[in-house]
Amino acid sequence: MHAATTPPRIAMFQDSFTDEVVGLILHIQNDESKVGISIDDQPELLDINRYFIANGGGFWIALDPQGHVVGTIALQIETPTVAVLKKFFVAAAWRGAGMGCASRLYETLLAHARLKGIETILLDTPSVSTRSHAFYRRQGFQQIAADELPVKYAYPDRDSLLFRLELARDQKR
Repeated sequence: MHAATTPPRIAMFQDSFTDEVVGLILHIQNDESKVGISIDDQPELLDINRYFIANGGGFWIALDPQGHVVGTIALQIETPTVAVLKKFFVAAAWRGAGMGCASRLYETLLAHARLKGIETILLDTPSVSTRSHAFYRRQGFQQIAADELPVKYAYPDRDSLLFRLELARDQKR
């Protein structure tokens, strides 16, 4: 089966996928985007349940027809109404309109955020990730300055751009 004909299956992360998740993310960060982030810089990838799932957030994976990880997305809850979108990565062969990978991962995260009562979603992304910026803007995210963050959270400084989405306004449209 070809990627274009079979959309990926979205599933909640399980520990058995840790190696594939880490491999995909490090490849995109370092081989494709050249941002130079090691696994040591992101220990949350080695304890996804504790960092993302245990407090009510989530970590989802996109699986190709053979059951391999081709995408990831996470929601890290910071307060009862504010969360951070993290670890949104899609393998090169699964990117682009019509592939269904990024949109399905993102829709899963949004549904969970709304279920949890999240009103504001924040994210940081390297300035070099222009395709990501375009995706976020299409989804209604607004670029903000660091001093506009409603909560402080740790993120590696990669000449990052920060974005904010107000779900409360989004839901009233």
